[in-house]
Amino acid sequence: MLRVRDIMTTAVVSVTPETSVRDAIELLATRHLSGAPVVSGRQLVGIVSAADLMVFLAQLPGVPADRSSDDDYDDEERQAGTESDEAAQAAYFSNLWDDVGADTVARLESPATPEWDLLADRYVGEVMTRAPLHTVVPDDSAEHAARLMQSAGIHRVLVVDEDQLVGIVSSLDIVNAAADLRFSSRTYVFNHDRDFGDRLR
Repeated sequence: MLRVRDIMTTAVVSVTPETSVRDAIELLATRHLSGAPVVSGRQLVGIVSAADLMVFLAQLPGVPADRSSDDDYDDEERQAGTESDEAAQAAYFSNLWDDVGADTVARLESPATPEWDLLADRYVGEVMTRAPLHTVVPDDSAEHAARLMQSAGIHRVLVVDEDQLVGIVSSLDIVNAAADLRFSSRTYVFNHDRDFGDRLR
């Protein structure tokens, strides 16, 4: 019987929950992967797929650009003159950028860098799939892994040993094994020489 350990990939490309979304996208793109397991140490904590990242990207807010008015200021404070002009200007920019997650002071100190990189400010831990994860163990049959992928509608299953990631089996691994006839069991029938001799008479 063909087992998971016979076809799994052990050199697994993984990310951590602290990997930025930008780095995860670049990793999947450069390595031509449709997903990667998320590990903390060697502990499997989730999986991030290209679909997870696309859903995240589709939900991104637009970049804050132009404010038509300065309604963020308190009119009473402005009329009372409780804030200096410099403080008011700082408050304006602070309010303008308060929804994008980056540090305003760091931006002002680096005017030559891009104003906003939300993908670098968000992390895999925010977008990954946590549970339930579809896993198998090395001694499971390859057929079991194939049926699990079929029933769950997924393209890979993670191979774990005592909750630690040890490999991955993809649909391509299953296809390659099937193409090499590794799922087939052969039955050989041996005839005695006398059987052939009887037929020739």
